[in-house]
Amino acid sequence: MKKDIHPKYEDAAIACACGNVMNTRSTVKNMSVNTCSKCHPFFTGHATFIDSAGRIEQFRKRYGAAKEA
Repeated sequence: MKKDIHPKYEDAAIACACGNVMNTRSTVKNMSVNTCSKCHPFFTGHATFIDSAGRIEQFRKRYGAAKEA
């Protein structure tokens, strides 16, 4: 490897908007993110799923039942 061409890989802090701070290593000293695993709805269990119930019935109502051969 060539000397003095690689950035320094040092301890870094990643700060989330919710206040959670994670320590890791990176070439960037300080980073800020909007969501992390402590506040993201998928990881906290507060995720809302789009209700797709009734889509098949809506399709059949609009286009009629499938004709069997």
